[in-house]
Amino acid sequence: MAQDKKSSEELTSVAGKAIEQARAAMENYLDFFQKTMSASPWAGTELNKKVAECAQQNVNSAFEFAQMLTQAKDLQDVVRIQTEFFQTQMKLLTEQAKDLSETATKAAAGALKGPRS
Repeated sequence: MAQDKKSSEELTSVAGKAIEQARAAMENYLDFFQKTMSASPWAGTELNKKVAECAQQNVNSAFEFAQMLTQAKDLQDVVRIQTEFFQTQMKLLTEQAKDLSETATKAAAGALKGPRS
């Protein structure tokens, strides 16, 4: 029994370290993504900023979810965590899609007005 607990703690520790390494890699990727976006025609626009914010928010949510999974005590806990994450992400993605759509519509309307206004 003590050996099982020790093995479980070691596995949790290894998983936690792997998650942190993955988070660092994703942060590097997001930095690259933001630098790439800053070179795009939309650089400095509200739409560009919102896309970057959404990406960061989604990455953070995914890593929080992974961290919570490493702390699950049993299968029921895993299912509960998964269900909560899925519900939260669906709400978040719906809000993000609405926000990005509104921002893109405003940007397009502004572009159509052009320098005449």
